[in-house]
Amino acid sequence: MRARLVAASLLAVVTGITSGQNINAGGATFPAPIYNKWFTEYAQSHPGVKINYQPIGSGGGIRQVSDGTLDFGGSDAIMTDEQIADAKVKVMALPTVLGAVVPIYNLPGINQELNFASDVIADIYLGKITKWSDPRIAKDNPGVKFPDKPVLAVYRSDGSGTTYIFTDFLSKVSPAWAAGPNKGSAVKWPVGIGQKGSEGVAGMVRQTPGSFGYVELVYAAENKIQYGLVKNPAGKFVKATPEGATEAAAALAKSMPADFRVSITNAPGPNSYPISSFTWFLIPLHFNDPAKGKAMVDFLHWMLDHGESEAAALGYAPLPKPVADKVNLAIAKIK
Repeated sequence: MRARLVAASLLAVVTGITSGQNINAGGATFPAPIYNKWFTEYAQSHPGVKINYQPIGSGGGIRQVSDGTLDFGGSDAIMTDEQIADAKVKVMALPTVLGAVVPIYNLPGINQELNFASDVIADIYLGKITKWSDPRIAKDNPGVKFPDKPVLAVYRSDGSGTTYIFTDFLSKVSPAWAAGPNKGSAVKWPVGIGQKGSEGVAGMVRQTPGSFGYVELVYAAENKIQYGLVKNPAGKFVKATPEGATEAAAALAKSMPADFRVSITNAPGPNSYPISSFTWFLIPLHFNDPAKGKAMVDFLHWMLDHGESEAAALGYAPLPKPVADKVNLAIAKIK
């Protein structure tokens, strides 16, 4: 009996079996639905490991993993050079899945999907388009009778990766936006009203006729919120889908930088959805607890081998194979 126990203990050491690992993480709300699904499934097949993820926003994820409060973070916003330099804990950004941000609106009596040119979206938030009857909106939606009512722009008041993706897109399609608010997880909005979280933006749009906002595709789909099509660089109005996000990523996958910090908003391609983005895990390169580091590496391989196949069912797009292959190689840097 003693010999069997000793043998079992040696096997655990040799194979690196971990037990009782609690990994604490937090960050972006955008990918929280698929992350929580992954972490639940992983715990079921790896009973000794539990990953706790709190959707505190991309800004919180970056800040708390950088100062060592969290074991790893999640972000839809690309870490800046300054954030990387200031971090007490050196982290690596690894893309996990792709998603999309969609324009939502409340126009009673108009039930069809509306088309929005990229410059029109920018000018709504710049305060240059103030009425739904504006001829630029009407031009892209022939046959629709728009009311002569004010447009109320609604935006996220909290630091948000969703806002980062949305404003990154606006900064590419509008020189005035790039020269003014520019991009960031929190910006100074020229007009409109701020609400906390996607639930706040969606709630304000739902209860306010004439309002216009933005949320994640996953959130809009889950909550049955009406959203519009967006004109891409090819001149085509495209509805947000996982396939459209995949095409946006594929157009730039070959030029993916070694640190994975790449923007794919307004990407080329006839079917690319223009407000698409990767979302990232922010993983420390060194874990003080080697067993925790090994558990993290094991989970990341599981994510690539099993988790990615579940992305589309939840409204996300899996990593293109060239990107997944690069992520697989990068995981070896984690100790």
